[in-house]
Amino acid sequence: MRDEFRADLQTVSQLLVDLAEDARAAMREATKALLTADRAAAENVIAGDAELDQTYRQVEERVCDLLARQAPVASDLRAMITALHVAADLERMGDLADHVAKTALRRHPSPAVPAELRGVFTDMAEVADRMAGKIATVLAKPDVDLAAELERDDDAMDDLHRSLFAVLLRDDWPYGVETAIDATLLGRFYERFADHSVNAGEHVIYLITGEAATG
Repeated sequence: MRDEFRADLQTVSQLLVDLAEDARAAMREATKALLTADRAAAENVIAGDAELDQTYRQVEERVCDLLARQAPVASDLRAMITALHVAADLERMGDLADHVAKTALRRHPSPAVPAELRGVFTDMAEVADRMAGKIATVLAKPDVDLAAELERDDDAMDDLHRSLFAVLLRDDWPYGVETAIDATLLGRFYERFADHSVNAGEHVIYLITGEAATG
């Protein structure tokens, strides 16, 4: 029975890694669609969101089944709780990539962001990709130090978010209200993607240490 439980737990862990990698790939593809007006890339992200959601549901179903059959306690129960929380954050990260892709598709065939903002969104996407990569890594091989790095990455994302608003609020902003609203929402999507990465990292720290992360 114990070996079966460990095998089931490993399956859940692998599903979480898959979910993290899928969310990372989705945001990469969504950014490509955003910056290059790539309709196919946007459509791929939107279509792929259903598969990401299905993986999330598999995690939920397997964890609920394990809780019912095994009644885990102590560290095993902590692993189950962590899996549910992390899966929810990763699913939301996939949703945020979907939002970016839908914005790109709505503006197609024109780029969704003007030239002045391409640099900041490129940088935000790089930070988001780095953070999602770290989540996938710590889920595959739990590491407190690497998970803790996500707080510093999030600080970099926050700095970029502020720099975006500095451009949008300039008196000489030439692109009108609609483009400013799109850019504001897009900035929020990337910023929230980073926040959910931090949340997932904190849950991993809790899994390893049994203590809530402090940031």
